[in-house]
Amino acid sequence: MAGICGVVPILGVGQVSSFPIFAVRRSCPNASHLSLKDVDESRYSSEIVKQVYREKISQRCCRVSVKCYLNKSRDQERKDVSQATLIWRAIKLPIYSVAAVPLTVASAAAYLQTGKFLVRRYLVLLISSIFIITWLNLSNDVYDFDTGADKNKKESVVNIVGSRTGTLVAANLLLAFGFAGLIWVASVAGNVRSLLLLLCAVICGYVYQCPPFRLSYQGLGEPLCFAAFGPFATTAFYLMQITSRNLSYSCSITGTILSASILVGCTTTLILFCSHFHQVEGDRAVGKFSPLVQIGKKAGSEIVKIAIVALYFALFVLSIGKALPLTSTVLCALTVPMGNMVVNYVEKNYHDNEKIFMAKYYCVRLHALFGIALAAGLVAARRFVRTYPKHYAIRVVEILPMDINQIYKLPADV
Repeated sequence: MAGICGVVPILGVGQVSSFPIFAVRRSCPNASHLSLKDVDESRYSSEIVKQVYREKISQRCCRVSVKCYLNKSRDQERKDVSQATLIWRAIKLPIYSVAAVPLTVASAAAYLQTGKFLVRRYLVLLISSIFIITWLNLSNDVYDFDTGADKNKKESVVNIVGSRTGTLVAANLLLAFGFAGLIWVASVAGNVRSLLLLLCAVICGYVYQCPPFRLSYQGLGEPLCFAAFGPFATTAFYLMQITSRNLSYSCSITGTILSASILVGCTTTLILFCSHFHQVEGDRAVGKFSPLVQIGKKAGSEIVKIAIVALYFALFVLSIGKALPLTSTVLCALTVPMGNMVVNYVEKNYHDNEKIFMAKYYCVRLHALFGIALAAGLVAARRFVRTYPKHYAIRVVEILPMDINQIYKLPADV
């Protein structure tokens, strides 16, 4: 960019016999420091005066050309992202917290009721969920590649691998493996409702991005995300942890798990919402009407603030209504600084595509911390507070092989 206007000064040459003004303007697009008046040397009759004039212009161009060179270097660094960085972005490892958090919160809610934590089920469900989230990410890249939304997205898996078909086949295989794991756990738990709820969650993921639906292009991605990861997935994981086909009793869905699933759904949806900030222009170009395309980035930053305030307000209300134990409320309240950090970061950088790219990762941190705090509070309520009555499921295990009808004859303090 500053090839001609910067070479001579950088080499330290003090005298310039012939200053190539026109060449500078052609080679340095940002050389706005040269005006038409600077180019006109005809007003000077003396060659000595012209030489002095050229030297002054040369010094002036030197200062500006260095800035041009530095700006070019920074631009090139942004463009020439290393392959390792692109692969890291494509893997989206922090995003997999959306698989772990619903399961962990659900398992903690089951522990609150039964006092038991089924490790093998947890691990199988975690691996299966990771497979399904990977399917979601890969298939999303494939279908966004088809529509042109990811044409300039270097971290797209399709662009990195160079094969749309291979990426789609891998995605579908992962979905099959993941769902097979869910079916196995559901069969062990003997709970059909849990499998139906997880099927609904997968269907939400499919209609979100896959043809012929592609509801995310109609701005419906956030409601689908909330339903899939909140009420559907979290509640299903809870049922899989709390039931067993060897026990003949029905397990009810409590207000605690419903409340927890709503909070998990909110933090997960916030990640998706903030991931659109740096893609608004590209989404608008291909007709993808995400919420931010419809309302704009500035209004979107206000929505983020309102959403986080509403999250903690809902936490407080649910605690007052005794749907959540006080321990969960106290621990989740400790994540307020992280929520405030998300709000401040989005408000400050919503107009800068390069910086706002990191907003979704700030939301991932909030999602993970809030989920851990919520789960820890549920466990603490069982182990330390002991204010919640024991569920019948505990006594069922203890009285077997007694007649199941005797469950209803247990003392009232059970």
